[in-house]
Amino acid sequence: MTIEKTARLSPRDLLVALLINVTWGLNIIAVKMAVMATAPFTAGALRQLIVLLLCLPFFRWVPGRMVPLAWLAALNGAIYLIFVNVALEAADNVSALAIAGQLGVPFSLLLGIAFLGERIALPRMFGILLAFGGVVVLVFDPGVFRELPGLVLMATGTFTWSVGALLQRKLADVPALTIYAWIGLGGVVGLLPIALWAEPGAMAALPDLPLRSLGWLVFSAVGSTLIGQGGMAWLLQRHPISTVLPLTLAAPVIAVCASSYFFGTVLTAPMIAGGLLTLTGVVIITLRSARAGPAPRPADISKAP
Repeated sequence: MTIEKTARLSPRDLLVALLINVTWGLNIIAVKMAVMATAPFTAGALRQLIVLLLCLPFFRWVPGRMVPLAWLAALNGAIYLIFVNVALEAADNVSALAIAGQLGVPFSLLLGIAFLGERIALPRMFGILLAFGGVVVLVFDPGVFRELPGLVLMATGTFTWSVGALLQRKLADVPALTIYAWIGLGGVVGLLPIALWAEPGAMAALPDLPLRSLGWLVFSAVGSTLIGQGGMAWLLQRHPISTVLPLTLAAPVIAVCASSYFFGTVLTAPMIAGGLLTLTGVVIITLRSARAGPAPRPADISKAP
């Protein structure tokens, strides 16, 4: 049955949008806490194991689509989390990393231009420059400059996710939860051996892991994947992309503000300026992309966790 799309949002739609923004915004806190409670590779392996178990009923072989699906599973299931989790372990200023994490939007746009032959007008190009310029401004803060290795790792991880998102756009005919089942499997296969080798102490301590720490892992897996991605798919089935995409713009703001509050990070003038520049660039890209393109299939929508 085809659902008629409308630009009018019901209270239920707004509630779903709120849940998406909150779960995506708080996800960086959950990942940081999970990494602190265990270790980077162990936390990543456990998170992807939860994703795999939750999506297991939708796990299936997809004839003719397995090559891009396998690459996507490796990139977004394992390699992305290696960079991001190590970055979060190394850095204390999670707010700065949250700002750098927003580079996924301009990275995805640039990759679309390079490999899909997409064209963009000056407003979105200006948005790309603002987004990257904002991250550059962060380095002028002496406190953030000490976090440069973490920023580089986060930006590299975000680029890796963007490459995976490009592959995911080629899998629009594959159900979203099937894709995430494979991503979960890719994470377990890729990260579990590394965790067993590099973090034997963390793996041995898992039976004694406090429920609170396990809760952070569950929140990250469920919030980013099922609520975030599932909620976006649900909204896109009912509304045009021009209506849905702007609803997610609160997520990066929540990420920066919540991580600053939770970890007691002081938002200095360079951080505020850099954050505003980056977020302004993301807003421009998102609004112009929503206006320019047709509504994607649910599997096209992804968000850097």
